[in-house]
Amino acid sequence: MSADLENAKQALDLIIKKSRVHLYKPIQIAEILYHTRTKPELGIDLSDLESYRIDSKKWRDVICHQFLGRVSTSSAKFQDNLFDENAMPPTLLSILGTENNKHNGCIEAYIYQAFENKHLQLDHALNYCLNGNKGSFILTEFLDQFWQQAGLKRSLDKIFEIVVYSLFEVLTTAINIKIDIYYDEDKTDILHEFSSFSDKVLNLTVAEHRKTLTAHFYRVGVTNAADRGLDMYANFGSVVQVKHLSLDEELAENIVTSINAHKIIIVCKSAEKPMINSLLHQIGWQSRIQSIITIDDLDEWYDKVLRGKYSSLLGDKVIELLANEIMHEFPSVGNQNFQLFKAERGYTKLKNQYWQYS
Repeated sequence: MSADLENAKQALDLIIKKSRVHLYKPIQIAEILYHTRTKPELGIDLSDLESYRIDSKKWRDVICHQFLGRVSTSSAKFQDNLFDENAMPPTLLSILGTENNKHNGCIEAYIYQAFENKHLQLDHALNYCLNGNKGSFILTEFLDQFWQQAGLKRSLDKIFEIVVYSLFEVLTTAINIKIDIYYDEDKTDILHEFSSFSDKVLNLTVAEHRKTLTAHFYRVGVTNAADRGLDMYANFGSVVQVKHLSLDEELAENIVTSINAHKIIIVCKSAEKPMINSLLHQIGWQSRIQSIITIDDLDEWYDKVLRGKYSSLLGDKVIELLANEIMHEFPSVGNQNFQLFKAERGYTKLKNQYWQYS
């Protein structure tokens, strides 16, 4: 194997390793190679980035819609980082293209084998929840499956977010918290002037000046590339930032400055809490933090929900919500069409020891 090909393979392996379980960037590489190999009429020149940069996102999205039920929501700049010199520049992609053409799509198959392997790991870990019940589910055992498997660590942020959301939403609705919304009747004249606004935006009118709502938490659903912004919000004012990663001063500042709210709840690893408190005091933002919740807190609350005094009321609900959120976040779990996809493209017939993803 030539040194150039070895360097190109190492670059590809690094991209696969650094990718979350959705593997958007590796899939984009696979689809560039596939279209180059099978559709010469497109006139793709792998050494010329502009001959495939834009179209390759569309090719990638077709596959992602099919097997992930979603597409990348990262910025265009972040997506184009795939072709930077420290990732997969056209020079290295051209080398992979030559090898891929020579061996009937071996590198495409290699990438999709990596995708399948990660999702097999994910299936196993998620089945702990999907096949579990309130008597068998232990939060730390569930999270440990993601900590202990290198291929799944990049997806731990979403799992952690789902764990927090499911608990918060079930407890909030079980307690049956209500929110009263009303306006000062002394301000009726302003309400008249802006009656269309109050009706369409505030959902209040002169005739109906008070409403009672049930409290809920909601997931925002998108984590951006810089790992900033909120993860959840409540319709009674609280916002939640979930962090399973280590927090430094810069990231602490990002959390607070990127969220325009005064009731920020931070959920983090237990060992991080003292440092977070110290950092927030140093930068003068302690007053904006409503509370800091740790995994120890979550573990205690989950145990009470699943096996405590009110487990008959709460246990099945939290497991059901966990399972539903997991299936929504990772629709590829249990997808039976992937093997057919591999067979149709001829990947299952390829035998190349060098291009076997382990």
